[in-house]
Amino acid sequence: MGRADSLIHVKADGDKINIICHKEEQMQMVIRKMTNPDCIFEGYEEWDEKEDKKWILTFRILDEYERYPDYN
Repeated sequence: MGRADSLIHVKADGDKINIICHKEEQMQMVIRKMTNPDCIFEGYEEWDEKEDKKWILTFRILDEYERYPDYN
């Protein structure tokens, strides 16, 4: 995948992060890299059709009350 093929667009608004993937193969990599104890994947939406198709992934940053406690 060349540099132009791997571009994504990111928009953050408060505790929500939207990432637009231009290739279906990007989705799994983005989900794997973004998901952690402080950020969860909430879902995706397909946008447009055929060669203009894009995927909008939504993530949410958890606040201190939503995080799971650390166990020893």
